[in-house]
Parts: sequence; C-alpha cells; structure tokens
Amino acid sequence: MRKRWLITGLVVAGLAAGATVVATRHQRPEPAPEPTEKPATAQIERRTLSTVEKLTGTLGFGSARPLAGHSEAIVTWLPPVGTTIRRGDQVFRADDKPVTLFYGGLPLYRPIATPGMTGRDVRIVVDNLRALGYSTGPQKRREIGELTPKLVEAIKRWQKDVELPVTGTIAVGDLEVQSAAVRVASISVQPGSPANAELMTITSTRKVITVGMESASVKRGDRVTVGLPDERTAKARVVSVGRVLESADQSPPKLTVTITVDDPAMVSKLDAADLEVSFPGRTRKGVLAVPIEALVALTEGGYAVQGPEGLIAVKTGMFADGWVEITGDGLAEGADVVVAS
Repeated sequence: MRKRWLITGLVVAGLAAGATVVATRHQRPEPAPEPTEKPATAQIERRTLSTVEKLTGTLGFGSARPLAGHSEAIVTWLPPVGTTIRRGDQVFRADDKPVTLFYGGLPLYRPIATPGMTGRDVRIVVDNLRALGYSTGPQKRREIGELTPKLVEAIKRWQKDVELPVTGTIAVGDLEVQSAAVRVASISVQPGSPANAELMTITSTRKVITVGMESASVKRGDRVTVGLPDERTAKARVVSVGRVLESADQSPPKLTVTITVDDPAMVSKLDAADLEVSFPGRTRKGVLAVPIEALVALTEGGYAVQGPEGLIAVKTGMFADGWVEITGDGLAEGADVVVAS
C-alpha cells in the first residue's frame, strides 16, 4: 500500500514538472528594445555672414516746407491740397494773374528787365523757356544767361500764352523757382490774403521713407531693403543723412535718414505707411559656421559642438541669420555636428 502511494506521488510530481516545462515553452517572449533614434546633424559650412539692423521707417513725401509769395498783390486762387505742380504750371494766382513755377537753384531776386543784363537768374529764364518749347536764340555762356532781343521775344510769347501782360520783362513776383516739381501739402491762407506771406507748405513729389537713427551708421548711397505690407521686399538706397539730432515725444535724439526705393511703382498705391527697413551691418566672409542649435554650453563656460568623435571646444564669432561663426582645433568644412531638435 505504501509502495503504491509512493509511485502515485512520483507520477503526480512528474506531471507537474511536465506541465511546468510546457508552460515555459509557450510563454510570450520579451519585446526587443526599440532602436535609439539618431540625433539630427548639420554640416559645418564656409559662409559669408552679415548682420542686419531693422528699423521702422515712415513712407511719405518728406518734410514739408513753406512757400510764400513775393509781391504786394492779393491772392485770388490757391491749388487744392495734394496737387502736383510742374514746370510751367501756376502755383497760385495773385491779382488774378498766374504765378508760374520754373525750375532752378536760385530764386528770382530782381526783375529781368534791362536789355543786355546777365546772370544766373537770367539763365534760369532761358533754360525754362527752352524746356517749355520757346526758342530763345543763342547764348554766349553756359552758366550765365543774357537778356538778348531773342530772349525778350520768347518772354513775350510765353506771357501771351499764360495770359500775363505782354511786356517782355519779368517781375520778381511773376515766378516761383523750385528745384523740381512740388506737391501741395497744406494751405495756410484763404483767397483775399496778401500774397507776400506764407501761402502753403509743399513737399517733393517723390515718395521717400524717413528713418530715425541714434547714430550715423549709414551714409548716402548705402543700399537697404524695405519690407512692404504685401510681404514683398523692395530694393532701396539712402539719399540723405541728417546732420542735426532731433527729438520727438521725449525720445532720444535721432538723425533723420531719407531713403528712396529703386522702383517707385512698388509704393505707388501707398501715400503713407510704416515700413520695416533693413540696414546691412558688419560682414564676415568665408568663415566656418554652424546653425546656432549646434552650440553646446559647457558647464565650465564657453561653447562646444558635438562631432563624431565627441565634443569640440569652439570660440564663437558673429551671429547672423540663425548661424554662428566658430573657430577651434579639429574643425573642418563639411564635418557633421549634432543640432538640437
């Protein structure tokens, strides 16, 4: 009896062991570890880096300046604000006679009346009448004009055409001399006022962008880029840099920098706007550079980049457009470095 129980126990134990083996054989295997994702890399490049200073500029017609008449007459007509006045157009009317715009760099300071008189003011009359299509006859000198009989005849024809008294002479108040066409910015008086006072303010007809800069870091002729409201960019250049520091609204004094775009059609539909102007700064040519994300800050200070063989200590130079200049031992153009993702 005892022997039978012993055999039975051994069989049960054997079955239990077999069950354990079967269970072990059919157990689900552990999942293999996923491969580690490779870090993003970039190459060390040899590039030209340039810094850019971005400032807000104001598009308009430039600074307005006053215009006054030069006679004791009474103003009888004034142009509307926004009017463009070109050579030969009337600027205003005094005693119901037109005061005409001529181009030149010298105001009319005396009557053009004495036969044979010479001067740069006479030359202004010669040049403008010729530009308007009147034959003035030959002149002996290029810069100096002479009131010849032929010029007197031309003055009379012009006076008849613009409905001035045909005298062959020009009074100081008959002309308004400006360097180019002008635009009426504002009107200061009403018809019936004396003409020998400030009548209006005028500006250039050319649209310009004015920028205030705290230091004269640019010069005339420098190239700049202007960002337009429609996200286009326009090439432009500096045409003047102010010499007087001016302050507005208790802000730090600034110099006025005036800019014009190369293609005026790009701003033809804008009369006024705030635009972003990009001024070029320093330039470094042919330097080794990496994306800024490749820099690794070291605990002991300074920076390094992670190359295939480990960290490489670097010295940083110019930062521009998301790149940084680097120098150091073990750096080579085309080498891979790790960048932060």
